Amino acid sequence: MVFALVFDFINGFHDTANAIAASVSTGVLSPRKAIAGAAVLNFVGAMIGTEVAKTMGKGIIDTSILQTGSAAGQWVVIAALLSAIAWNLLTWWWGLPSSSSHAIIGGLIGAAVAGFGVDKLHWDGVERIFLFLVASPIVGGLVSFTLMVLLMWLFRPASPVTVTNLFRPLQIFAAGFMALSHGTNDAQKAMGIITLALFTGHFIPEFVVPLYVKIAAAIAMALGTSAGGWKIIKTMGTRIVKLQPVNGFASDTAAALTVSTASAFGLPVSTTHVVSGAIMGVGATRRVSAVRWGVAGNMMIAWVLTIPLTATLAAAVFLGMRYILKF
Repeated sequence: MVFALVFDFINGFHDTANAIAASVSTGVLSPRKAIAGAAVLNFVGAMIGTEVAKTMGKGIIDTSILQTGSAAGQWVVIAALLSAIAWNLLTWWWGLPSSSSHAIIGGLIGAAVAGFGVDKLHWDGVERIFLFLVASPIVGGLVSFTLMVLLMWLFRPASPVTVTNLFRPLQIFAAGFMALSHGTNDAQKAMGIITLALFTGHFIPEFVVPLYVKIAAAIAMALGTSAGGWKIIKTMGTRIVKLQPVNGFASDTAAALTVSTASAFGLPVSTTHVVSGAIMGVGATRRVSAVRWGVAGNMMIAWVLTIPLTATLAAAVFLGMRYILKF
């Protein structure tokens, strides 16, 4: 539970950029106000629904491996969390907006396979999650591209100053929507892990997320968000493409719609990837060269490597602990 809350905290400051990078880079919000607002809305979002938590807790690995009565099952979860925490800290240090979702999913897969073999994975659930992890940034990019084209057509007679003045307050609304949707998806991942531990440890009779777990995960996410993640904010807000308020409104709205829809269906998607795809989508409406594809390429490499590297690291942690502790 402690490791899950630490992961949730780090997820908060690692993924702060999802909600506020666009509004900070365009000057619509100061960093302090943006982070404070995102922290509050992340907390509120985390209290809405538990569908993603159920998928994380029951949809990836067979819970029977955690009910064996030995320490091995619990170390699967601990190894997964440690690998995800390490990867998040490393990519934060590099300023790369990688996926906390990919990290924890990769960790769970690697540790479970190392401890109990591939037959203890729910392959139908894993395939479903992988499909939407890959599809969600594409969907976010297409929605933002479409929305931006529509806005360009609607406001083509207006002057740039008029458009900027109109979309400055609207971008604040969109950033808030993105922060809320981030809480509905990302905080629930920690909730699912904690509830899994409580259920398999026989502290709760069925897999239902307790209220105190929701509150603890929401607080951890909000506190992490309040710490900020300036390196990633810089990458997201300025290094992919130069944003104006109308661009920020389109990208944040498209990303929030995509993430909220996924949360409603219990799908753990990467908010980082969705927002990045949305920013690339609005950049492509100007011209393809407006997107700094070198930066985008580095991000994509990190995305591709996250699951295999965290899976390998989690497997190594699990096997190392098994050797040391003799369980």
